Amino acid sequence: MNTLIILILAFTFFPVLLWNTFEKAGYKGYYSVIPFLNYYYWLKIIDKPMWWYIFLLIPFINAFMVMLMIVELLKSYNMRGIHQQAAAVILPVVVLPWLGMKDKIYVHPSKLPVYKKSALREWVDALLFAVIAATIIRMFWFEAYTIPTSSMEKSLLVGDFLFVSKISYGPKTPNTPIAFPFVHHTMPLSKTRKSYLEWIKLPYYRFPGLSKVKHGDAVVFNYPDGDTVALKVQNQSYYALIRDYGRQRVWNDKMTFGDIVARPVDKRENYIKRCIAIPGDTLQIINQEVFINSKKQELPPLAQSKYYVRTNGARLSNRLLNKLDITEDVMMSAPGEYHLTLTQAAAKELETNSEVLEVKNIVYPEGHHQNFIFPFNEKYLWNLDSFGPLYIPKAGDKIKLTTDNLCLYDRIIAAYEHNTLEVKNNRIFINGQETDTYTIKLDYYWLMGDNRHNSADSRFWGFVPNDHIVGKAVFVWLSLDQNKTLFDGKIRWNKIFRVVK
Repeated sequence: MNTLIILILAFTFFPVLLWNTFEKAGYKGYYSVIPFLNYYYWLKIIDKPMWWYIFLLIPFINAFMVMLMIVELLKSYNMRGIHQQAAAVILPVVVLPWLGMKDKIYVHPSKLPVYKKSALREWVDALLFAVIAATIIRMFWFEAYTIPTSSMEKSLLVGDFLFVSKISYGPKTPNTPIAFPFVHHTMPLSKTRKSYLEWIKLPYYRFPGLSKVKHGDAVVFNYPDGDTVALKVQNQSYYALIRDYGRQRVWNDKMTFGDIVARPVDKRENYIKRCIAIPGDTLQIINQEVFINSKKQELPPLAQSKYYVRTNGARLSNRLLNKLDITEDVMMSAPGEYHLTLTQAAAKELETNSEVLEVKNIVYPEGHHQNFIFPFNEKYLWNLDSFGPLYIPKAGDKIKLTTDNLCLYDRIIAAYEHNTLEVKNNRIFINGQETDTYTIKLDYYWLMGDNRHNSADSRFWGFVPNDHIVGKAVFVWLSLDQNKTLFDGKIRWNKIFRVVK
C-alpha cells in the first residue's frame, strides 16, 4: 500500500487508542473511530478551543498538535512529569490504551485543582514546545539558509539570508531523525563531532509537493559528492582529492586531510544551484550557451562569467569596480590586463569606458579537455564551456551500458542506487550478474550556478538524484555585505525582501 495512504489512515484513526478514555469522559467509545468527529471529541475531552482543529488540518503541523493533545490528556490523568509525557509522545500505542485501564481515573480539566509549575519547569516546557514546533516546521515546511559562496552571483549574493520551501517539491523524511536541533551535520563549537545518531535510519520517502522541479528553479540540494568527507578539507570533494592525490595518501595523511567519514544523504552539505535540465532532457553546452533538447536556453539575467579586459595602461579604479558591482577578486595578468567576473550588462558598460580597449568573454573551446570535469575521462573531451551532449536519466529508463559510457553512470549505479558494480575483462557486472543494461530507479537533474566560471556544480560531479533535492529557494529576507561594516553599507537595503528568480 502507498506510504502516504498508510500515514493518512494512521492519523485519521489514531484516536481509536482512546476508546476507553472517550467512555470515561462520558462519550461513546466508537466516536473515537469516526473520522474528523474523533478529533472534535478529543478536543472536548481536554477542554481546548475548537480553533485548535484548524491546525489539525495542516499537514505536519497536525503531528505537533497531536503531541500537544497527548500531553494535555495526560494532565487529566494527573500525569504531569516530563518523563511521563515524553513516554506518551514517543510510545502512544502503548501509553494511551494503558490510560483507558479501569484503575486510571480521568478528570475533566475544568475540575482539576490548580497546578502551579516551578519557574524551571515553565522554562523547560516553553523550550521543549519551541524546539519541537520549530523542528517540525524546519523539517517539513521551510528552512532558513545562507548563501556561503559566489556560485550564484549576481542572482543570489554571498551573505543573502533566504527561506527554502520544502513544501514546493514535497518534504522528504529525514534519513537520521535523531539529531541535535537546528544544526546540520556537526555539533556547535566543533568541526568534527557528528550532530546526529544513526541508531534509527529511515528509508527515502518524499511527500507530495506543490510542483515538480522546473527549468530555471533555484534549488537547494544535498551535495552528491558529500557521501564521503575528509574532515580537514570539508570544502573539497573527497573524490576530487582521490583523483588528485591518490587514495592511499588521502586516507593515510591525517595531518593534511583528517579522518575520512561517511554521511547519510540528509546530512550532506547543502548547495544551491539553478536547475538546467530535468529528467528526460538532453543537455549540451556550446561556447557557454546551454541547449536543452537542441533548443538554446536564455541565460539568467544576472549570470556571470570570466572576461579578459585590456586597458590603455590605466588601472581600473575602485570607484569603477564598485559602480559595476564587481565584488569578486580582480586578477591582473599584466599591467593593464585583467581577468574579471562580469555580468553581460557590466561587460557592455565597461566597453564604453574610454580607458578600456578590449573586453572579451573567456570561452574554453570545444575539444579542450579539463580533467576535473565530469565524467573525468579523456574519451569525453568536455570542459566548463563545451559539454555534452548528455542525456539526463529518468526513473524507468533502460540504459545501454558499455565500458566506454560506464563512467557516465557508475555513480548512479553504485553510489546513488546502492548496487555493486565491477568490470572484469571488459565485462560489466552489477550485483554479481553480467549485464549490458541498467534500469534507472530515480529521477536525476542537472544543476549549475549562475556564476558559470566560479561554480562547483553538476559539471564537476554529474547528476543530482531526486532523493538529494531539499527544496526551492523562494525569498530573501536579509542581505549582508561581508566586506562592509554597519556604518558603510553592510545591509544591502535594495536586496532584502525579494523573491528569488
